[in-house]
Amino acid sequence: MSRKRKHYSPPFKAKVAIEALRGHKTTAELASQYEIHPTMINNWKRELQEKASDLFECGQTVRQGPSSTTQAQIDELYRQIGQLTVERDFLAKRSAPLGLPAAKPW
Repeated sequence: MSRKRKHYSPPFKAKVAIEALRGHKTTAELASQYEIHPTMINNWKRELQEKASDLFECGQTVRQGPSSTTQAQIDELYRQIGQLTVERDFLAKRSAPLGLPAAKPW
């Protein structure tokens, strides 16, 4: 029987990584306290150190709205969804005179 992987929340990872950075407890002590592998703690700690500068780069908060290119992509996808919906409805109406079933599978 296979064991399922545990998924840890970002706040939990941050909490453990900050405790590891403080150095009040060793990695082994933290691992036994939180029942996780020491390698995971070291990975989270390294990731926190590498990405900490991103918090202060733009002088703004990390959680921003979508950029203009992302927003343009989203708008294009919504336009395509609308077009496909219209085409689907049109074809559904036109298939009825051909004797195809009128039941909509969607």
